[in-house]
Amino acid sequence: MPFSLIKGTFHVVGYSPDGDSIRFQANDKSLWAKLSGPPAKLNAREHTQLRFEAIDTLETHYANFHQPPTFAKKALDFLLLKLGIDGVLWNPLMTTITSANDGTEGYIITREVEKNHRPVAFVFAGSTPDADGSTVFLDTGRLRQSVNYQTLASGLAYPTYYQGLFSDLREAFSAAVVAARQAGLELWAEDRTNAGFQVDSIKSVTETNVILPKLFRRLVDYLEGGGSAAGFLEYEANLNEGILILSTGHFTHFDTVIKVTGDVVQMTEVPENLVFEG
Repeated sequence: MPFSLIKGTFHVVGYSPDGDSIRFQANDKSLWAKLSGPPAKLNAREHTQLRFEAIDTLETHYANFHQPPTFAKKALDFLLLKLGIDGVLWNPLMTTITSANDGTEGYIITREVEKNHRPVAFVFAGSTPDADGSTVFLDTGRLRQSVNYQTLASGLAYPTYYQGLFSDLREAFSAAVVAARQAGLELWAEDRTNAGFQVDSIKSVTETNVILPKLFRRLVDYLEGGGSAAGFLEYEANLNEGILILSTGHFTHFDTVIKVTGDVVQMTEVPENLVFEG
């Protein structure tokens, strides 16, 4: 399974990173052209926003909403620690990092850019003897060195799989998720995705309940319009979001694995059993 290895530096000053997104500057920007999909979007500083493959940490600023902040902050702190970025100072509103010892060395392993012009990346800190721009084979041993895997294994992210993630890598991720859940690590001690949670106001998902970020995003998009839990399934069905249920090989839609009983919402499949289209 060939990927491209791109060396560069990680940057947070002037940005608002979270646990699964950070800006990256390639040492050789011509390497972005090797990737499939649309071109990577570079800003004036030649930084691009990465999308971390397979993981989703709690939202800190989605459409002016956030999830319960404890684990979102822990995930960001974990990412910065792993990348060696310290001395972080935020502006008074805690919306932008104003100072940090960033520009730390690292590399990504990637093969495509997604529709929002973000490279879909496995993220690694430090150096590697592999040549910049080389084609590499990503096996599960190397996968475990990635920040992606380590964040999942620490219980600070949910698995969120999309088409194109190779099955052996996905299975390694899922094994880490199962172990973290069974140990009750971090967010898994409070997760309500499959147990169910009451939705009596938008605050139930922004302040109270820890749930899969994918489900959170759909709920706040819906609830912001003034709807009640009773209408959420119809709203989600109209989005027509395709999924594959791995355990059965059944192609269906996201609304079919969501159950609403009164004002209680829950997913009927664990997140690692789903692969989303897109």
